[in-house]
Amino acid sequence: MNALRNKVQLIGHLGNDPEIVNLESGTKLAKFSIATNETYKNAKGEKVEDTQWHNIVAWGKTAEIVESYLTKGKEVAIEGKLTNRAYETKTGEKRYYTEIKCNELLMLGK
Repeated sequence: MNALRNKVQLIGHLGNDPEIVNLESGTKLAKFSIATNETYKNAKGEKVEDTQWHNIVAWGKTAEIVESYLTKGKEVAIEGKLTNRAYETKTGEKRYYTEIKCNELLMLGK
């Protein structure tokens, strides 16, 4: 059952071109966001479309694939785990950030 803990699978479209960071250690980091859409009918029978945005990070070889092949609008399937970070702004305000650490990536569509 450990394999099922903290596992996220999403299919969505990239909102922007990925941001690529080359670290001093030589490791590559890719940051991007994807949108997932859900359509349902509300109590009045009206069609409602809900879009959720998800922040994704990919490291190493996966980041190299992201850099080479992914651009804004591309459809991808992501598998990874949720991670949370906290940081403090210059004004001392505490901020929280949730993202998905991508372990596997599958390019969909054309």
